[in-house]
This record gives sequence, C-alpha cells and structure tokens, in this order.
Amino acid sequence: MSTTTALAAPEAVDWTALRNFAALRGQFRISLTPRCNLGCFFCHNEDDVPPPLTLRDRTQQPRRRVVSAEDFLTFIQAMIKAGVRRGYFSGGEPLVSPVAREVLAHLPDIGTDGSYTLITNGTRIRRNQNWLAETRLDKVKVSLHYFSDASLLDIAGVRTGIAPILDGIEAARETFERVELNCLLLRQNQHEVRPILDHALARGLPVQFIELVPTDFNEKHADNAVPAAKIVQHLRTLTADEHIEVAGVGQGRRVFRIGGVEIDVIERGLGRHHVGQCGTCPVRSNCVEGFWALRADHAAGVQPCLLRGDLRLDIKDALSDTDRLAEAVARHVTAFTEGTL
Repeated sequence: MSTTTALAAPEAVDWTALRNFAALRGQFRISLTPRCNLGCFFCHNEDDVPPPLTLRDRTQQPRRRVVSAEDFLTFIQAMIKAGVRRGYFSGGEPLVSPVAREVLAHLPDIGTDGSYTLITNGTRIRRNQNWLAETRLDKVKVSLHYFSDASLLDIAGVRTGIAPILDGIEAARETFERVELNCLLLRQNQHEVRPILDHALARGLPVQFIELVPTDFNEKHADNAVPAAKIVQHLRTLTADEHIEVAGVGQGRRVFRIGGVEIDVIERGLGRHHVGQCGTCPVRSNCVEGFWALRADHAAGVQPCLLRGDLRLDIKDALSDTDRLAEAVARHVTAFTEGTL
C-alpha cells in the first residue's frame, strides 16, 4: 500500500474545514475488519487488500489489526466532538470482526441529528440478530449484488448460495426500522437488476443502484461495469417522480419515488465534492469519489480519499486521547482541503 502521513506536531487547531465537512453531511466510515466471507471481484475494501486478491494469492494480506474496540469507540467520540455525526460501519464484512459486538453494542449517543449505519452482506445478521437489536444502530444497508446462486458464484466466488443473504435481509427487516439495499450495476447481474428492484419494492425497501467506482484493485474488471441508463429508463416507466440531488459532500444521485419507496441511482456523471488537494491530484481524471467520507480502519489509519493511500493519517499514537485525536483529524482535513498535504 501507499505511504502514511504521521501525526503533526502540536499547534493551534483550525476546526473550520472539519466542521464545514460535518455541516455538509460528511460521514465517518469505520472498517471493523478487512476480512470477508465473500470475495466480490470489485471490492476495494476501503483501500486495503481486498478478499479476492488474498483468496488468489495468500502472500497478499491486508493490514494487521492494531485497533481495539475501545480504540474504535475513542475515534467515534472524537468524530462526535468534531461535529461529524453520520457514522457507517463497513469491512470487509463488519460482522466477521472479533470486535464488532463490543463496538456496536457500546456506541455512544450520537444525538438526534446523527445516525449510525451498518453496511453488510447480510449473511451474518440472522445469527447476530438478538444483540444487534439492542444497539444504537439506526439503519442497515445490505449489499445485494446478486439474486441467484449462479450470480453469487460468478461475482463473489462462493458456493454458499443466495439463501443466507435473502434471509439476512428478512432478519434485518425484523430487527430494524430502516433497511436499505445496495446493488452495483455489473455485466454479471444485469439480468437480475429488475428482479432485485421488484424484491425491494415488494418489501418497501429503498435501494441504490450504483455504477462501479474504478480503483487500482478492480481496474482489470472495468469491462464488467454497466452504465445506469437501462435501469433509469425502466424506472421512468414506473414513475414520473424523479429528481437529481447533488448536495453537500454526498454522492450525486438520481432519485425516484415509487409508491413511497425511494430508489436512488448513483451515476458517475452526477458529480462529487472536490477540495483543495483534488486540484493537483494525479488521479483526478479518473476520480468519481471526491471528499465525502473520513475512512478509519482497523490498522489505525484515517483516509480522506479512497484512491489516495498516501494521504492516510496514522492515528495510533492518539487513540488514547479523544481530544488529541479530534485535533489530529482536524489538522489533517485542513491540510487536505487546502491542498498542503
């Protein structure tokens, strides 16, 4: 992986950039683990070595975990202190992490204007349903990029079958008031996009259809990406309620409403939030991400950009102090937005 930026020396803290990011609905994403029980070929694994690479070559391993559950909770407290109140938990598959329960069961109060979201492949929800129901999680987003045993094998490389994923969605519906689906648009699942949409609508579940984001890990699979034009055209036959949202730091999205259910289409051409560092970025021409999340990982790193591992901040030495950690992240975000990293 790329190099990592060290903590800056103590100095006056300018909170402006980080608080602007928070005001624009910026989010923090915590990768509880790089490990996953699936091996989807497109996985970027939050800029760590993704499972399909490790499955093919055991010498390619993700970063070693050095962060404890207590450390993750310190980071969350630091983000809340800084005003960033939209938290997402990802992986890998977060529910295979040995610290998942300890973290999710002890989430601090994030306030009425905040939220916690679990992003999962759904396979572990049923077995963890009881304790998940007692957490402060507001929402579960299940990745449903397949709708049959055949497409699951083709995309994720496993023979476990689609049943545990579909059952996980039902378990999530039984447990949480807010459940959503994500579906990447791929050559391997293009024949299943409409059935996935029908499945979501029948259950009143919002769903996002997303064009593939190119990263260095999946560039060999670029020809598997499918544009959103066909699903957009189909949605227009179902509803006239359509608008485009490009607001804050979030992903630009085309929004449809069908019977009160929101269907989003994330298209590459709808824009992202770019800041100072982006102006001279060597991968800007390929970038569809921009600055919309602060990604914290199990190896004590915080990264403002998915495509630039060299902009990753090492926070290991600050994890014992919420105030120091918040200040370190604030300085890093300031440098990123000013283009001085």
